[in-house]
Amino acid sequence: MTRTIHVVGAGLVGPLMAIYLAKKGFTVELHERRGDMRKNSVDAGRSINLAITSRGWRSLQEVGLKEKVSAISIPMRGRMVHDAQGNTNLQPYGQTDAEVIYAASRSLLNVMLLDAAETYKNLKINFGARCTGYDPDKSLLQFDGKDIPAEVVIAADGAWSPVRKSLMSRIENFNYSQSFLEYGYKELEIPPAADGAFRIEKHALHIWPRKNYMMIALPNTEGSFTCTLFYPNQGKDSFAQLQTPQEVTEFFTRDFPDAVPHMPGMVGDFFGNPTGALVTVKCGPWNLSGKAVLIGDAAHAIVPFFAQGMNSGFEDCAVLNSLIDSTNPDWESVFTRFTALRKPNADAIADMAVENFTEMRDSVTDPVFLLKKKVGFELEKRWPGKFIPRYSMVIFHPDIPYAEAQRRGAIQDKILEKLCAGISAPEQVNWDEAEKLVKQIA
Repeated sequence: MTRTIHVVGAGLVGPLMAIYLAKKGFTVELHERRGDMRKNSVDAGRSINLAITSRGWRSLQEVGLKEKVSAISIPMRGRMVHDAQGNTNLQPYGQTDAEVIYAASRSLLNVMLLDAAETYKNLKINFGARCTGYDPDKSLLQFDGKDIPAEVVIAADGAWSPVRKSLMSRIENFNYSQSFLEYGYKELEIPPAADGAFRIEKHALHIWPRKNYMMIALPNTEGSFTCTLFYPNQGKDSFAQLQTPQEVTEFFTRDFPDAVPHMPGMVGDFFGNPTGALVTVKCGPWNLSGKAVLIGDAAHAIVPFFAQGMNSGFEDCAVLNSLIDSTNPDWESVFTRFTALRKPNADAIADMAVENFTEMRDSVTDPVFLLKKKVGFELEKRWPGKFIPRYSMVIFHPDIPYAEAQRRGAIQDKILEKLCAGISAPEQVNWDEAEKLVKQIA
């Protein structure tokens, strides 16, 4: 029987994985480089508020946390699109009341997961333990100042994972790529109104699309919104051009006129918060025999434009848990099967997340895109289960793997292109042709 399983990283994915393992009866040690965030202030400015979707909810339900997390989340029914004149238009995510996504504070969710983890007597959390690597030959996890024996390591230590770096030096032909968007992001805030109310629509993800860039805002339970500006790093319209309070004020007043009155701390937030990077990380294999495996961002960091970074990491935990069939598993078999199952899906959602950035900042105001979305919804109504929009497959159908959603989505997009050519409204679709095309989807 495995004595202790070591999980590295207590962000979001690490604690959830530790809880899964503790529920199975393993002795678990969870290592976190930071101090206990429940006792120390958390650095602001790099969070990008979370959106919980069906894949994340399924994992939370499996460990008994769905109800508690629901209490700190807010349903968002769709994208509230703000045009340059301040007009708004709600674009629903789905077609039923159940097809919504949920906004949640990253810090509140992290605290909740840590609290839940500490309820297990067989789970210990080590804060202030900065992992610097892993020596699989000696089965030693390496920390500042000391090494500890670790026969089985699950690394959830983020996009710049020290454990992954160690595996790269040990595994022959280890593939690794990182790709940065030429964009950064800046976190801002819309505070609650004087009476504590929400200043803008509570049940929506707000988006200000401006072709080459955008700003979004997600609600928080206390009445505020966390805003994120996604903007080029260099060039004419870029962070490099916003160097003074006057330049920042003029930019926001020009491009986001309806948001500015709700952002009294805008200039202070802009210069006080760091500019974050947007990176995609792909690598493989994720495991070294049965000694160590990568999960979450350590295995597949993705950009946040499909709301699947945390959700895909939570799904990693659920899949890995499902493969552990005893308290004395063949870890090499478990980790190898896990990598084979998850790697294609991780690559698929990484690519779709980058594609969705273009959709969010540009396409949501394009008449052709909006027509295709309406026709897609109508196809789903007429042939449910046969035609499901790609967004819905990713967000609302956790039983459809990401890679399958990507494959079917490409086929369906060609169908929509054909059906929408030369028309301006769903009523003009040739439904006989539509039926023929939909029934050909394999």
